[in-house]
Parts: sequence; C-alpha cells; structure tokens
Amino acid sequence: MKFFAFLFFLFIALSNFSQNHSLPALKYAYNAYEPWIDAQTMEIHHAKHHQAYITNLNKAIVGTKMEKLSIIDLLMYASFRSDAVRNNAGGHFNHSLFWDILAPQTSQTPISSDLAAAIDSEFKSMDTLRVKINQGATTRFGSGWVWLSVTPDKKLMVSSTANQDNPIMDVSKDRGIPILCIDVWEHAYYLKYQNKRGDYLGAIWNLIDWGIVSQKYNAALNDSLLVELEKDNWMELKDFHKVMAQTFHPAEKDNLEPLRKRSAELMAKSSLLLASKAPKSLDKPAVKVALVQLEKQCIEINKLNSKNASDLVLKKKITAAHDTFHKVQELCHD
Repeated sequence: MKFFAFLFFLFIALSNFSQNHSLPALKYAYNAYEPWIDAQTMEIHHAKHHQAYITNLNKAIVGTKMEKLSIIDLLMYASFRSDAVRNNAGGHFNHSLFWDILAPQTSQTPISSDLAAAIDSEFKSMDTLRVKINQGATTRFGSGWVWLSVTPDKKLMVSSTANQDNPIMDVSKDRGIPILCIDVWEHAYYLKYQNKRGDYLGAIWNLIDWGIVSQKYNAALNDSLLVELEKDNWMELKDFHKVMAQTFHPAEKDNLEPLRKRSAELMAKSSLLLASKAPKSLDKPAVKVALVQLEKQCIEINKLNSKNASDLVLKKKITAAHDTFHKVQELCHD
C-alpha cells in the first residue's frame, strides 16, 4: 500500500513539474524543411536539444518563485538568475522563435509593406540586411545566435549573442524585442553542412517566412516590453541597485559589516548614477530630485562610517537611503 501511495505522489509531483514550460510543436513535418535543413537535424534539434533546455529549465525553477514567472521575466533579469536558469530559459525562448519563423517555401507568406519600408530605411535594402546578418553569424566565435530586433526607439537592429543569450536579457549590450533569429550552434547544421557555417547561412534564407517576421515586427512596435527594456537598460541604476541590495539587506538583519566595507563604493555608485544619462522616458525632474537626495544620503553614510558611527545610526541612514531608492524605482515605473 505504501508503495502505491509513493507512486501516486510521485506521479502528482511529476505532473506538476511538467506544467511549467513545454516543447512547442513544429508547424511542419521534420522533412518539410529539406533540402535546406535535413529531417534528421530538425528532429534532433527540436526533440532532443530544445527539449533538453525545457527539461533543465523546469528542474532549475521547480519549488521556487520563478515557477510563476513568465519566460520574459526570466530573461529580463538574466544577470540575477543562476546559470541554469539563464542558459535554459534562453535556449527555450530562442528556439521557439527560430521554429516560428521557418517555413517551407510553398507555405511562406510575403513581407509586409511596413517591415519592407523599415528595412529599406535602416539598411538600404533586403540584400544589405542579409549581408549584415550573415556577417554577425560568421563572426560569432563559437556557439550563439544572430538577431534582427526592434529597439526601444522602434528602430531595427542586427546583433549577435553568445551561447543562449538574447537581446531581451539584461546581460546583452544591445537590447530589443527579437523578430528574427538564426541559430549558429553547430547542432543546427553540422549533419548536413559539417563545419561550413557559411553554406548553412546561405541556405537558411530559403526558409525564412517574412510574413511571420512581419507579424512579429508589428507586435513588437506595440509591445510595452519596449518601454521596460529602455528603463531596464539604465546600467548605472542597476549597478547602484546591486550594491544597495548587498549592503541594505544584511543591515536589515543587524549585520552592518557589508555596509561598513562598501560605503565608499555605495557613495561612488550614487554619484555615477546621478551623473549618468537617464533613458528618454525617465528623464524627468522628479527622478533627478530623488537622485540628488540619494547621493547626499550616500555621501553622509560614508562620512559617518569613516567616523565609526554606531550600527544603529548607520542602519537608520541606510534605511532612509533605501526608501529614497525605492522612490526612484517607483518613479521609473509610473
């Protein structure tokens, strides 16, 4: 009886475990992408490699608050995630987009006039865009991806990332919403093209469904994620946030040692934040006023620390500075 009860609870646990992220089905049969990508590569890539990212992602987040987060939330703050979450969430998102934009030539839909005009405006021509994307793919050392994305200022951008990173992640220098990607991991092409990445890159363009890319372009232009990416790309704010978190939270628990060791760093980060250029949507007087106050508080904390102020005094001051920083964060999300 106990054995059957164990099996029942194991089944329930595995059922719950599998509900987080799952493998999206391909829109076409594995052999539908031939001759450009062979059926065996498609099957291994989709059913083995992509599935492994999903399995490992679910393992990495099970039993944590991240179980309730969307894939976008997992990506947005990749620098705060474990390597397992960062790599596997990226692997899941990246491959899902890749499958979505691929189609046999007989099933492809035409590019929209809006996207065609944007490409001509930004890159002069479709041919120039292809050259730029292929350059990004061929110069990507090792494994990674090349992207066409919509930036926060609603321009088109070509970029490349290593491993399973992508432009949504806060670890990426060039951020935006991807609308097209090309996988340049060897498992994407090695069975057919061996080490000839250039041949694979020449072939993959035959499978791009520009109608689907156009739909993603229009959706990205109206996605509130663009605003969030712009705000989140204020690196000086993020740098200050990390030091504040690493000094304030121990102080909450009456451990002032991190603050005493890093008060000068906290002060320096506050000055860099005040002097930095805010994203366009955050360049407003109320934010500036709060940052001026925050710098004054951090300067005072460092001065008090240099004079060996008591833990009680420092805790009170870092709490006030933390409240001011929260005010800055709230203003950034208004």
